[in-house]
Amino acid sequence: QVRLVESGGGLVQAGGSLRLSCAASGIFFTARTMAWYRQAPGKQRESVADISSRGITNYADSVKGRFTIARDNAKNTLYLQMNSLKPEDTAVYYCNTKPTLYSWGQGTQVTVSS
Repeated sequence: QVRLVESGGGLVQAGGSLRLSCAASGIFFTARTMAWYRQAPGKQRESVADISSRGITNYADSVKGRFTIARDNAKNTLYLQMNSLKPEDTAVYYCNTKPTLYSWGQGTQVTVSS
């Protein structure tokens, strides 16, 4: 059974930091490109950052230089370090493969106050 469980979200002031985690089970994690996505109210879900099985990373322009994606293959866990957060980063954050292959988890809410 595939499970993607996101955690680490919360309420933070603009300029603050958060670290998100995604525990994956039931997938061949090591071989997959993994990604963080987010969905803000009234907007479509968008890809924020992704990391290949070899550790090559890509970022959306809106988060480049502020967010860092990482993976721990021994723990089947994906991370997203978010620094210099802005109110426009407010969204529910999800992890999945890229392209998406599995059902979405519950996500973790990130709220950035101005």
